Amino acid sequence: MCGRYITVSKIKTIEKRFNVTAPQPELYTPNTNVSHGERAPVVASDKPGELQFFQFGFTPFWAQKQFYMINARAEGDYNKEDDPAFTGTRGIINKPMFRKSIRSKRCLVVADAFIEGPKKEKLSKPYVVYLKDKVRPFALAGIWDEWVNKQSGEVVHSFAIITTVSNDLLQRVGHHRSPVILRPEQERDWINPDLALSEVTAMLDPCDPALMNAYPIDPQIKNPRANGVDLLKPIGERVYSEYEYEIYEEVKLEGMKS
Repeated sequence: MCGRYITVSKIKTIEKRFNVTAPQPELYTPNTNVSHGERAPVVASDKPGELQFFQFGFTPFWAQKQFYMINARAEGDYNKEDDPAFTGTRGIINKPMFRKSIRSKRCLVVADAFIEGPKKEKLSKPYVVYLKDKVRPFALAGIWDEWVNKQSGEVVHSFAIITTVSNDLLQRVGHHRSPVILRPEQERDWINPDLALSEVTAMLDPCDPALMNAYPIDPQIKNPRANGVDLLKPIGERVYSEYEYEIYEEVKLEGMKS
């Protein structure tokens, strides 16, 4: 799963990277520990030219009460063993929770990195997972929906990150899933609501592990209220040997306050 991630790029950087404008930039706060229930930046299919801020934790439009589904499995109920070699049916297209959104309500989830841990220890043994060569921000594949609280009338726009089988890097971390990371050339197609479903599901593959790396951090990241650049400080060696500095050093150089 992908339950925590990092969004720390400056708002202008995000606008330029995704060719959007942010009508409400005051809603954006850099966050080293985006957790469920928090508002985070997305580029959604309803307003592809804008940066919006949706709740992390998906609630479908038909729900009687609010949910906080942070992830949507690309395989749906298939591949229950989380076989990394699975290439079968994309069951997400038939899941009642997600079948409408995967067809017409998709979004780019803006991220600089994400947090993952082994299947057993989870965030008691966390890693920062990032794209190499300073490729950030990037887009995680998301789906969204609009839910109305019948008691208060509040309208909630929320999203989930789509996960798929683990690649070599995530397997070395010890985790059984990986968020879908979109290539830049896929991003505009992903948020096109008219794209054929077969083309949508063709994007739900794990990222090439050669483009990624990871390093361990302190488990204080488990606390969803914890935040600040010090959470990203490495406490061990990277999974793959690399000679560039980590995202922790980049964020420090950019001057983000702890």
